[in-house]
Amino acid sequence: MSATPRISIVMASYNRRDVVLATLQRLYSLGAEAGGCEVIVVDNASADGTGEAVARRFGGVKVVSLDENLGSCAKAIGVDQAQGEYVVFLDDDSYPRPGGLAAMVAKFEGDSQLGAAGFMAHLPDGRCECSALPNVFIGCGVGFRRSVLQSVGGLDRTLFMQAEEYDLSFRLVNAGYEVITFPDLHVDHLKSPRARIGERTVYYDTRNNLVLVARYLPAEYESIYRADWNQRYGWIAESAGHRAAYERAVVDASQRQQEDRSAYADRRLSPAALEQLFRLDYVDGWMASLAADGARRIVLADLGKNVYPFVRSAERAGLEVAAIADDRFTGPQRVYRGLAIQPTAEALAHTPDAIVISNTSPIHAARTDKRLSNVTSAPIHRWFGHDVPKERDGMPPARETGAPACP
Repeated sequence: MSATPRISIVMASYNRRDVVLATLQRLYSLGAEAGGCEVIVVDNASADGTGEAVARRFGGVKVVSLDENLGSCAKAIGVDQAQGEYVVFLDDDSYPRPGGLAAMVAKFEGDSQLGAAGFMAHLPDGRCECSALPNVFIGCGVGFRRSVLQSVGGLDRTLFMQAEEYDLSFRLVNAGYEVITFPDLHVDHLKSPRARIGERTVYYDTRNNLVLVARYLPAEYESIYRADWNQRYGWIAESAGHRAAYERAVVDASQRQQEDRSAYADRRLSPAALEQLFRLDYVDGWMASLAADGARRIVLADLGKNVYPFVRSAERAGLEVAAIADDRFTGPQRVYRGLAIQPTAEALAHTPDAIVISNTSPIHAARTDKRLSNVTSAPIHRWFGHDVPKERDGMPPARETGAPACP
């Protein structure tokens, strides 16, 4: 779209020709934004003529045709072809809203430490997509400085799909860069809702999250998060009817665990990066403030991917956790670290002094806050927003992501 583009938009696709063509039509009108854009489509060995159709209809789009399907991580190959100062990752069915690319460039120009600028991703049903950890982007809408992206190694193409955003975000944060999702940057993602999670998704979700633990978690937290995420993805697999895929993933991750641990020995998350991503010390200070205000008995709401800090901090603060309220993960005799996981109505019957939303995803936490406020008059506390405590001695301030809940 421009001989000297400032922005390179990169997407990967597999056998979704009509979807890609529709997305490119939407992107075409953005070509003049922020000094010009180039668009790179990585065709993952599609059998439906995706690459040929794109080249025929959009002559200015650069098509990179692969001999095999490398999943969403094939975007890494597109980056190798990029010329722009900035790189934007999109899915083949996501696109920025008008003005978004120029606004993204302004974010980078105003902050030399910004490594990744995440977009709010809006689904057709009005909800937003988000990561389970703060300061982790989602791949359907994110921009980078190309030089920074290359300096930390870019996407790991061996991951194929699932959790590749966490892998790259961890490396960016560990290198001292900020990963921020901005409430005024927006993409629409025409992701079709699915009644069930696919077998392939269960496999890569499980395997790659366990790979993350081996690569990046310091020794004192490796076994904790390995056990937590093993349990979590096992329950997700059971609900989806793909227990065999989960078990295969656990075996595969286990076989490469020592190799990953050794190869990434110099890339463990630093204390500052660990805090930025997992908020362990921050939640400690917040729970201590809650206990100091007189709370004694609480219910945790959400078995979030990062629920561990809340359970640990409650124990340290002398708070009794009556139960974890989570309608998705509840089941006969299901417990997390000795705590019963109960339906919301059953958990609220414990009449807690406070309900603590144990989810470090701002969007998920705000969604749970809204849902609970309609069914209980008990005080509800969440880790960000109006309940963020002032900095205390020994508790570093946490940076806010700024990402609000969708309507």
